[in-house]
Amino acid sequence: MTETLKSTPKSETPARPKGNPHVICTVEELPVGQRKIVEIDGKSIGVLNVDGRYHALLNKCPHHGAPLCEGVVKGTMADTAVHEYRYEQHNEWITCPWHGYEFRLETGRPLVKNERGRVRVYPVRVEDGNVVLYA
Repeated sequence: MTETLKSTPKSETPARPKGNPHVICTVEELPVGQRKIVEIDGKSIGVLNVDGRYHALLNKCPHHGAPLCEGVVKGTMADTAVHEYRYEQHNEWITCPWHGYEFRLETGRPLVKNERGRVRVYPVRVEDGNVVLYA
């Protein structure tokens, strides 16, 4: 006789991210399109609200140490045929204000692979009406 096992439903709440929680501000204090630069354990970290999604990155470009989180959030051009131009990935990239290096907000990876590497990203989420960063 074969017994059918039922899987236990996963919790509705995602697991708590690793790191210590730091309340950055209330949701109302960081509206869409705004950012806040904070210092945690001697590190400058930018917290951005992009289209209602929160991102947190180390505020230091790996190229020459520019304040990365002061850069423009934008999309990028797609890899297309000659004389064909297509803008995509709107609001998924941040551009270094000094030299224009582009890094993906979700992962910190550069648009163009280079020896500089990626930018550190931190988990951030909304808890009880607060924007909480885990570092």
